[in-house]
Amino acid sequence: MIPKLHYISQGSSPVAHLENIQKACNSGAELVQLRLKNVSEKNFLKTAHDAREITSHFQTRLIINDHYKIAREVKADGVHLGKIDSCPTIARKHLYSWQIIGGTANTMQDCETLLDKQVNYISLGPFRDTATKANLPPALGLAGYTAITDILKTGTPIIGVGGITTADVTAILETGISGIAVSGEITRDFNTIKVLNQLLNASSTAEQRYTFE
Repeated sequence: MIPKLHYISQGSSPVAHLENIQKACNSGAELVQLRLKNVSEKNFLKTAHDAREITSHFQTRLIINDHYKIAREVKADGVHLGKIDSCPTIARKHLYSWQIIGGTANTMQDCETLLDKQVNYISLGPFRDTATKANLPPALGLAGYTAITDILKTGTPIIGVGGITTADVTAILETGISGIAVSGEITRDFNTIKVLNQLLNASSTAEQRYTFE
């Protein structure tokens, strides 16, 4: 089951990421993604272990960004792979059968490729330009989301990402998008999680279901 709201961690240091993950868990996050850049693999591994400890305490799911071997080692709930990261098919061979894989997409072709590789969810964006990531492809907006979901017709959850705010949620869901991943809006105010959960109706009974082949 894939929660409709994903919190993508932010912070100026690994410690700040962990503090924000704890705040997100405290505020009711059902899934957090540890997205830590420009640190050594050793430091990432330590932070991932700490993040797993925090999320386990709250029974919150933990997704590791990029590093599928670390996701396996800390027994995270899964891994999220960007377009230039490892192939989902390769990652699947290294992961436990119960661990999920998410992938980043910007185009219809990206989505179809990920579906062929049997990912458990697709993160589609950016919805709008955001300062969180550099060198982003063009923003999709509501029109882009609608164009893709109208044709794609998949049971695999499609998660919108990229500069999404509470004001966007209702319109995004109307495009056929399953849920959203949010970073900046939540990090600025963790009470936003409660608001987003209400807008998404993201209780445990309303989660997206997935199956492994």
